[in-house]
Amino acid sequence: MSKTILITGVGKRVGFYLAQHLSQEGYQVVGTYRTPRPELQQLEALGVQLLQCDFYDIQQTKRLIAELVESYSSLRGIIHNASDWLPDNDSACAISTIEKMMRIHASTPYALNLALAPLLQSNPLQFGDIIHITDYVVDKGSKKHAAYAASKAALQNLTLSFAAKYAPKIKVNSIAPAMLMFNPDDDDNYKAKALNKALIKQEGGEVEALRAVKYLLDSGYTTGQTLKIDGGRHLV
Repeated sequence: MSKTILITGVGKRVGFYLAQHLSQEGYQVVGTYRTPRPELQQLEALGVQLLQCDFYDIQQTKRLIAELVESYSSLRGIIHNASDWLPDNDSACAISTIEKMMRIHASTPYALNLALAPLLQSNPLQFGDIIHITDYVVDKGSKKHAAYAASKAALQNLTLSFAAKYAPKIKVNSIAPAMLMFNPDDDDNYKAKALNKALIKQEGGEVEALRAVKYLLDSGYTTGQTLKIDGGRHLV
């Protein structure tokens, strides 16, 4: 199918929202997840093909790639959304922490892009798309999540390399969000502090990620770029 899109990490939050809405808009969505969740049944009901894969396990990632190559003759796009957010609070596990962050945010997208590029190039439409979901912190670092920030920065750099490598048939871009949505356990003090870091003092919501994705899919002239959806944080 020319409208088949792979989205990694569809089990919750932004990934779930993207899979749900792109499926409703006529795309055949293939979604990966690590942990089974009841909400995934909603995606199955929409026709989303769900593939379980723990990207920390290299063999599982290899099996996923083999299954995708065997099952699909072309892809319209890949959205690299799968993510984890490990803190830097245990020096004894520092190497493990940064290796995990690099694995899920850089190594896995790198491997998927290389392996699945022929499917994107076989897409009968004018373009295929690779979209990396990075983070606002790639430009400023993080005092408490340095490994996370570094791995997301690596993903942003891969955007530049793959954009040059695969042009003009495949467009490659990043989306760098900040404060799209709070977690259920965030207290009022944290929320107020976080909102004050932006010019637009509200949650962006998952819809902002969807709007950015749709812009990049529709554009015929955008590649190697990063769309920042952060409420103007860089001006505060």
